[in-house]
Amino acid sequence: MEPSTTRAIVESLTRAIVDHRLLPGSKLAEQKLADHFGVSRTLVRQALFQLAQKGLIRLEPARGAFVAAPDVNEARQVFAVRRMLESEMTRAFVRGLTPARIRALKDHVALEKAAVQKGEPAGRNQLLGDFHVRMAELMGNEVLARILGELISRCALITLMYQSADAAEHSSEEHAEIVKALAARDEKRAVQLMAEHLLHVEESLAFDRKQPANDISMALS
Repeated sequence: MEPSTTRAIVESLTRAIVDHRLLPGSKLAEQKLADHFGVSRTLVRQALFQLAQKGLIRLEPARGAFVAAPDVNEARQVFAVRRMLESEMTRAFVRGLTPARIRALKDHVALEKAAVQKGEPAGRNQLLGDFHVRMAELMGNEVLARILGELISRCALITLMYQSADAAEHSSEEHAEIVKALAARDEKRAVQLMAEHLLHVEESLAFDRKQPANDISMALS
């Protein structure tokens, strides 16, 4: 029973953060959460640890847990670096193209589309980010895949919190267009589409959205 309870806490807090019902920087008091969910602080602590691993909250020694407060300037820098890296990755992908690699990317885009249609922000954004890492993995470049994964994780919370469902759907459609260009071995168009796609993702983030609450009981009600 405990694992499912922990999962329910994780899902509830994730939804509150994604739906903008908790302010970045809000303190998540263990006892308040335990009282709200009617569970022990041990289960709450396990849930908070899982959320910290996902980057949704930060754990500070002797201070407790807080909703992560994304740094917009850092996100801009991350997108700039990603455009540099992924333009070259796209060129290399075209030059080492195989039918199996294209099939794998098409399958991934299909999963993205299904997640967008289900309206699950966390799941859809995970898949949207994984598309880029998947390209590096299919090329057999583990170093690139690891570096790209780290870059994407640094802006994942911002994407999760500030990208609308419409923007996410558009991202998936752009991935499909990139795959078409790759399949056609059109290197120039594929590189252009990748650069434009990353720019569109960055521009679609509504950093100025207001966060209406920072009270745990109100946010989770």
